[in-house]
Amino acid sequence: MTGTLFGTTAEGEPVHRHEIRGGGLTARIMEWGAAIQDLRLDGHDAPLVLGFDNFDDYPASSPYFGAIAGRYANRIAGGRFTIDGHRYQADTNFLGKHTLHGGAKSTGKRVWTLGEAGADFVTLTLHDPDGFMGFPGNLEITCTYRLKLPGTLSIELSATSDQPTLCNLTNHSYFNLDSGGADSILDHRLMLAAGAYLPVDDELIPTGVVQPVEGTAFDFLLARPIRLRQDGEQIVYDHNFCLGAQRGPLKQAAWAQGASSGVEMEMWTTEPGVQFYAGHKVARDAPGLGGRKYGAHAGFCLEAQAWPDSPNRSYFPQAVLWPGDRYRHVTEYRFRHG
Repeated sequence: MTGTLFGTTAEGEPVHRHEIRGGGLTARIMEWGAAIQDLRLDGHDAPLVLGFDNFDDYPASSPYFGAIAGRYANRIAGGRFTIDGHRYQADTNFLGKHTLHGGAKSTGKRVWTLGEAGADFVTLTLHDPDGFMGFPGNLEITCTYRLKLPGTLSIELSATSDQPTLCNLTNHSYFNLDSGGADSILDHRLMLAAGAYLPVDDELIPTGVVQPVEGTAFDFLLARPIRLRQDGEQIVYDHNFCLGAQRGPLKQAAWAQGASSGVEMEMWTTEPGVQFYAGHKVARDAPGLGGRKYGAHAGFCLEAQAWPDSPNRSYFPQAVLWPGDRYRHVTEYRFRHG
């Protein structure tokens, strides 16, 4: 099973796309960024995620649509970190001073290799070499997408390294459960099973405070619309919500429902945090799936991960991977008609 040719990178690398079906879902996975290019639920006309029909729009315009972000998802202040007494400097691709999602040529912006594939699953692998984007160790990454009953997209991530390194991977899909991105997600209802969140500074770096959500605009313990205005402006949501002190058993982290379709999505994960991004900067000139015009808030992200900037905050859940250990991360998105 080789898939179909979806495009070619500027360096001449072919990029194939693989279609899988199962559990009432159909997914198209491409090798560039190991990204979910399209996802459909039987009986619901619109795609569930944002994406592009043309490959060339991904390198040119994609804000990590559907990709596996890493080797360290989210932000590292100054791109600097220390492991086992050794200091490292990662690529500073965010504001010219911080690391975002692993740097300019991260796991989400490179071509992965097809491993195994079947009717309802596909496995992709990536060799991330020692020193690339400033991270130590040869990291061997495996990503398996699997569709299963009931309406479940399972994402299984694993990795090993030959040196102590950072490993914090996430899927960066943007969801719209109503119109596939033709309309805003602000009237979607959302629940986040997190009693605390991480406030950030003006450069979106956590301040270090672990803030209870109670009494704040970040309280989603009871489902409510994402739309919430303060001083006449929609609240900007691009924050880590704290699920636990460390990686653990698979548990429910979130629930969302489209405002008009009634389609529901549950998120289950092993990870200690989830970055909720409401897509205020997602507007794109390139046409999206089916020619849709993506404006601000066309989709929202629920990115399961370790907490941002954890290498510089010893009291955050840590993301160091040691030789001989294996990174294991499972996140599931479970869909159903309301």
